[in-house]
Amino acid sequence: MNVLLGVSGGIAAYKAADLVSHCRRKGWNVRVVMTRGATEFVRPLTFEALSDHPVMTDALATGHAPDGASAIEHIAWAKWAHVAMVAPLTASTLAKLATGIADDALTTVWLALPAHVPSLLAPAMNTAMWEQPVVQRNLRWLDELGRHVLVPPVSKRLACGDVGVGGLAEVADLVAALEAHAP
Repeated sequence: MNVLLGVSGGIAAYKAADLVSHCRRKGWNVRVVMTRGATEFVRPLTFEALSDHPVMTDALATGHAPDGASAIEHIAWAKWAHVAMVAPLTASTLAKLATGIADDALTTVWLALPAHVPSLLAPAMNTAMWEQPVVQRNLRWLDELGRHVLVPPVSKRLACGDVGVGGLAEVADLVAALEAHAP
């Protein structure tokens, strides 16, 4: 199975490395696309080493497509995926997906995902951010599209010290969600 993993810039980005490891142990191919903010938390080299694939951080990078279908990497990567997941999904990336803004590698690839590729979204943010009306509206907008599956955040002690909803789902739950939505 080909898993496309989007990593956006939050403290939970380090858990995406563990997610890649779990996926690889299952024998899945994993490609990682990162926002610029994500690279501040985890270096692309980490994901390259774990996935054995290059990491995309540039929205307009060109090169050889994984399947030979296109010389534009973001299109080719979107077509390559059997299932796609953004983990962690920040409030910013959520807003971009909800409004169709494609101004970085992750949102550009996600906008290019074929309709048959399941798109799973695993938010992680502070409780106050999660509860903001605009964040909840963006979640409703995405739900109305019927295009994305939410892997809800969990209640726990967050990196900032607060306790509440907003923690990234456990890696085992993320892997189970990928399996459940695999073609």
